[in-house]
Parts: sequence; C-alpha cells; structure tokens
Amino acid sequence: MEGKLYRGEDYKEFDSQDYLKTYYTFDSGTVAENEILKFNLKNLFQTFSSGGVGGDILIDIGTGPTIYQLLSACEVFREIIVSDYTDQNLREVEKWLKEEPGAYDWSPAVQYVCELEGDRSRWQEKEARLRRTVTRLLKCDVTEPHPLGPAQVLPADCVLTLLALECACHDVDTYRAAIRNLVSLLKPGGYLVTAVTLGFQGYIVGNKNFFGLHLEKETVEKALQDAGCQVLRCQHSPISYTETFCISKGMCFAVARKSPSA
Repeated sequence: MEGKLYRGEDYKEFDSQDYLKTYYTFDSGTVAENEILKFNLKNLFQTFSSGGVGGDILIDIGTGPTIYQLLSACEVFREIIVSDYTDQNLREVEKWLKEEPGAYDWSPAVQYVCELEGDRSRWQEKEARLRRTVTRLLKCDVTEPHPLGPAQVLPADCVLTLLALECACHDVDTYRAAIRNLVSLLKPGGYLVTAVTLGFQGYIVGNKNFFGLHLEKETVEKALQDAGCQVLRCQHSPISYTETFCISKGMCFAVARKSPSA
C-alpha cells in the first residue's frame, strides 16, 4: 500500500461509517468480506453455545463501530462491557444501542446468527437482548498494562477481541505484551477469545491506509501460551479480504483459557 500508513494517534481520523460500509455490508457487499464475517459469526456461535463459554462478565476489547461479535455472547453473559480506543467508534456503537437515527443496520447479520441458533424470526428479540446486556462503553488502549485505564472493572469470565490487536500493535513484542495485558483482565480460569487477520499488511478506510501487523497462526498460539493460557482451539481459514481494501493471507480464530491457578 502506497502513501502514509496511519496508526496510533492517527485513529482520531478513523471514519467509522466508511469502515462499516466497506467491510460489513452483509449479503450485499463483496464476497470476501461477507465470508470473513460469516467465519467469525460461526466460530462465535460455536464458542458461546456448544463451546461452554459463558458467565457473568464479558469485556470486548477493540469493539470498533461493530456489534456483530456480541450477538451470540449476549445469550450466555449477564453483562457485556464494550471498549475502544476511539471516541467515534464508541459513539457509533452507542447510536445502535439507543436506536438513534443513522445507526448502522445490523439486522442481516443478526438474522444470520438467529438462523444459526435455529430461529431466524427472533432477530428483533436478540437485538433487544443485546441492548439490555451491554452495560458500559469504555475507552481502552491494549498497549497499556491496564488496558481499560482508570475504569473500575471486576475480573471477567471472558475477554473478547476481534480484528483489533493486529491494528493496535506496531510489532510482535507489543502484540505479545497486549495479550498479557488482556489476560490480566480475566478471572482465573477465564477465557480469551480472539480473531486475527493473518499475514496482515494494512487496510484502507476511505482514502487512508491503516497499518496492519503481520502475524502467523503459530505466533498467536505462542503468545496465548506464554501469557499463561491453554489454547483450546485455534482454527485457520485461508479466506482473505478483497485485496483492493486489505492485504492479508487468511484468518485465525482462537479460544484460550487462563490457568485456574493464576
């Protein structure tokens, strides 16, 4: 990708609406982006239904302007806390939660998840459930030892982070430290669930090129293990984003459990 690579503080210029229109036009957008969304939704469904991951508190780190990643989780957690580095992404989520004019329409993705669960017709009920379950919107920075800053948050049963760390971390050492920072938010025996873009070189939002950290599946697994987690599942898919928007070489979805004695 030519031109300036945006990163870090540059995310203040991140256009949430452009991002959503480029990567999340479910059922009417590009095939590649829709297949990646379905890959993540299927894995999330498996994790939070038959996978046995549930409990009191889930913290979503690097939520972005999206809510799709919470659609299965809201069925098995009492409370969901969302967090992001940028105010504009949190504002976009807030618009959807409050059903404000101009909020992004996630109904096709919601209907898809309800179909996975066996009843497509209950999509409005699921939206209402998710809106009730999300209790807090917080700022986060995964490169800090305390990713949620001064916010007081109880240890979580699950930390979820999708397609975020490879954008926030400028090198592999920073990524490994970020994983440790997220594990510190978990109860002993809690779960870290993550999806990562592999072979990442960057992605386009609007007319801006944003940095992407090149990671391999083995790097993800080792970072989880070195942070004191047992990797329960690490699924690789060769599907990649449309090269016009993003340069990558596949996807990785991992579920890991923090040591019960940690």
